[in-house]
Amino acid sequence: MSTAEADLTEDERAGLDLVRRTGGIHQSEFWKELDVSSRKGSRIVESLAEKDLIDREETVYEGHNTYLLSPTAMDLDFQLLMAGDMLSPFVADDELDEQSDAFSQWVMRLAYQ
Repeated sequence: MSTAEADLTEDERAGLDLVRRTGGIHQSEFWKELDVSSRKGSRIVESLAEKDLIDREETVYEGHNTYLLSPTAMDLDFQLLMAGDMLSPFVADDELDEQSDAFSQWVMRLAYQ
């Protein structure tokens, strides 16, 4: 856990977990999923973005301007996934290739666990 994560409130921790678990969520859905007001949700998002724990990108969703919230890439050590200079073939239950979105999402979920 990073220093920034150690200082999170319970609501901020729940928000960060939601963003990481989903791999990305629209801010308008973020508030609903956390069951908080849009004002409180906005404060949580601003705090997480200021601490560089999430990225916030302007987008249009269902015809409305909003933000896409996604986990910030961390300095991750993938050495345990490697066999020399190649990805170990024994890192997942399902057969995945290195170009698939499923593979990228699996690696990011693994990294945040």
